[in-house]
Amino acid sequence: MEMQDTSGGYLYVTCLIQNCSDKMVTAQFLGKIDHNSLLVQDDYVFVKVTTGNRTKHYVSYRRNEFVQMRFPKYALPKDVQIVSTDENQVFLALQEWYQSDTYNLYQSDPEGIYYSIVLENVRSTKQPEENVLIDILEVRGIKGVFLANQKIDGRVATVITYNKGRDWEPLAPPTTDMNGKPVSCKAPDCHLHLHLRWADNPYVSGTVHTKDSAPGLIMGAGNLGSKLVEYKEEMYISSDCGKTWRQVFEEEHHILYLDHGGVIVAIKDTSIPLKILKFSIDEGRTWNIHNFTSTSVFVDGLLSEPGDETLVMTVFGHISYRSDWELVKVDFRQSFPRQCTESDYDSWQFTDQKEEKCIMGQERTFRKRKDTAFCIKGKSYTSALTNKPCQCTEKDYNCDYGFEQSHMETDRCIADFWYDPDSPPEDCHLGQTYMSSTGYRKMISNSCEGEPNKQQSSKKHSCPLLAPKGLRVGIKGQMLAVAPGDDITFTVHQEQGDTSSTKYQVDLGDGVRTIYQNLTVTDEPIQHRYENPGIYKVKVKAENMAGHDEATMYIQVTAPLQEVHLEVVPIAGRNHEVNLTATVLPSEANLTVFYWWIGDSMQPILTLQNNLLTRFPGTGKVSVTVQATNSRSMVQDTRTVRVYDNFQVIPLSFSRNLDRFNPNIPEWRDDIGQVVTKILAKITGVPQNSLVTVVKPGLPTSANLYVLPLDTKPAKRSLFVDKRIPAIIQVFNDNNVSFVIRGGLQVLVMLADPNAGYHGAAGSAGVWTLAVIFLIGLIATGAFILYKFKSPWLRPEDAYPPLFFRKLPCTHNYAQMHSVKEQEMISPVNHSEDTQQIIQGEEYIDDDLDSQTLGTHSGVVLNMNCRELHS
Repeated sequence: MEMQDTSGGYLYVTCLIQNCSDKMVTAQFLGKIDHNSLLVQDDYVFVKVTTGNRTKHYVSYRRNEFVQMRFPKYALPKDVQIVSTDENQVFLALQEWYQSDTYNLYQSDPEGIYYSIVLENVRSTKQPEENVLIDILEVRGIKGVFLANQKIDGRVATVITYNKGRDWEPLAPPTTDMNGKPVSCKAPDCHLHLHLRWADNPYVSGTVHTKDSAPGLIMGAGNLGSKLVEYKEEMYISSDCGKTWRQVFEEEHHILYLDHGGVIVAIKDTSIPLKILKFSIDEGRTWNIHNFTSTSVFVDGLLSEPGDETLVMTVFGHISYRSDWELVKVDFRQSFPRQCTESDYDSWQFTDQKEEKCIMGQERTFRKRKDTAFCIKGKSYTSALTNKPCQCTEKDYNCDYGFEQSHMETDRCIADFWYDPDSPPEDCHLGQTYMSSTGYRKMISNSCEGEPNKQQSSKKHSCPLLAPKGLRVGIKGQMLAVAPGDDITFTVHQEQGDTSSTKYQVDLGDGVRTIYQNLTVTDEPIQHRYENPGIYKVKVKAENMAGHDEATMYIQVTAPLQEVHLEVVPIAGRNHEVNLTATVLPSEANLTVFYWWIGDSMQPILTLQNNLLTRFPGTGKVSVTVQATNSRSMVQDTRTVRVYDNFQVIPLSFSRNLDRFNPNIPEWRDDIGQVVTKILAKITGVPQNSLVTVVKPGLPTSANLYVLPLDTKPAKRSLFVDKRIPAIIQVFNDNNVSFVIRGGLQVLVMLADPNAGYHGAAGSAGVWTLAVIFLIGLIATGAFILYKFKSPWLRPEDAYPPLFFRKLPCTHNYAQMHSVKEQEMISPVNHSEDTQQIIQGEEYIDDDLDSQTLGTHSGVVLNMNCRELHS
């Protein structure tokens, strides 16, 4: 049975039913198996194991050791469905890597290990709950006969085999229709095709009906033509195992065989209520009608009493969809006056479509009741009459593993390009012998005798000493990443080569080395534990006198990630370079991959470093998320960055006594920044939401103060004078910003450079600002002198001329004088009332300029965009 273990995996275990508990079970397969892959059928047990994207299938014959099933090397199975396991052979359908709605049929040797293809492209249908139906049907009554629907180039055609897949032929069409008129369907362009569907209702027959006690009798629904047509379901019958066919109905019927097929009962498959059934006692040549009820019923199913010889059946259904079931018993015993005698039977010799009598190595004859005999076969009836072995021919042999049937000569098998018939098998050990394949394998259950024996030419070889090949090292559970201190069990597997005389040198990468003998044979576990994080190279070398092979794997020993903290300056300028940094705990975590999501983008940026340089093309709030992952865990953090076109940055420093208490962690830096922002807003009266203090990592402790644009926008064609900067500069110059840390220790916050000019994110140049202000001062002074002395060359109407400015580059900063009279600037000191009135007030100067926050000069920030001014 299949049992789930504590880790969530599945095992194949057995136990005595008298005392079956989780402590009394025995594992029959070493390792975990795929869920729902266990199949026990006749002498065979099947399981499958998926590792990565490769699935391996294993078989146990008569409960012996599990062996990997050997398909053609490049079949690369996507799925395997067992079709039949009788007669000491596995008949299965395998979906190869290139197939989507078809499967290939394969046959095995007696142990179910080596497989050869017998038919390609059999149609399949996927059902709910991932069930798959393969269009292949074993004809009951005569062993080795199968029907299959083959799909080639989109066309589905029905084929039949009489020798368990060696040869396939299309179904011969009937010569007349059900009314006795000749049909226009002629081979090879037209054949009979049958639907090979199982019925959804277990109480009715499928589309094809056969029975063990009625050999040669096949009844099915299908159509004539070049291909199978869906929903065209005319009924056809064959009395000679598919050699010839007759049409019996134009629509599909449910079929029931009574008295070993001596009575065939048919009820129309329809959604309307019925009260008649049809039956035949001459294998469908003539049909009688019987009213089984006086009231029409919706038929739900047909049942017969136990035993193949019974002549009693039950029709069950309902009169309406709301009524209870109605059961109607029909007894045909009164229709037959007597039991059959030997004189009531004829012998029927089984042949295929080519009139070949020797099929599967024997000539078989069966007993059939004469059409004119009106009697009961009864319980003592046996259908088999004689079985006579016959001379072996080439048709009694299939292609062996590694060989395929030639398309030009169907009796010839040729080796696949990847297969060497003379090479020893993988389990061939020194001192043993093996037989090289001739390419032919006698069909199992074939009982032919004599020549030719196409296997006689095979040669016997001694197993040579083979060098190790296909060496692999792995870990139970397939986890290549573990935590420090985890117990690890290494496994070593060798695909080819001798193992008994091979030494295995194992290096676990942390200084532990050991040597094993017969490692892959004894299944001796290699258990180890890594204490320290890191990457370890595990190396196994297998060596004997014939050669050596090596296998390597890397083990990641890493602790799960506990936390990631995204560090990013919360204020950024549009299109300015920004550094995003992720701090991971524990700090010694290795092989961490970082995924970065910026804004609304669903496509992350992947890095192996914990930082990323980026730019924000638009203004507003931008969400930034980092996800840190290693092979054992995943953590993430999100921050919001506010992006502006312009803002002011004032570098700050702290008194050195703060450095002693700086743990250099993000939370501490955030807290210090918030303290400085609150104190500064309280002293200056500047709204707190327009100030952001960001403490930088490292020592000595320093910070940047970001002064953000006010939400209130200046009127158009006006120049806005931001008076917050002078106030902020003044409080720092007056040493008014400080806070207390541990033990009442006073920490002073200062300007990093009191003499430096402070600029915005647009990169204003202080030198240009001073030059332009000086130039404007000269012009204003000259105008004042001209006005004072009233030069004769100055006309009265030109006493107050407008100033003309030529267009300067936009990176220049200007200080603008209003007319001749200079506005008076009051520098705030520590007078909270006056300061608040000055800072919260907004001063506008009418001009032909669009206003921006002003750049700095002597504590006053003046910074604006340039435009050409006209008189």
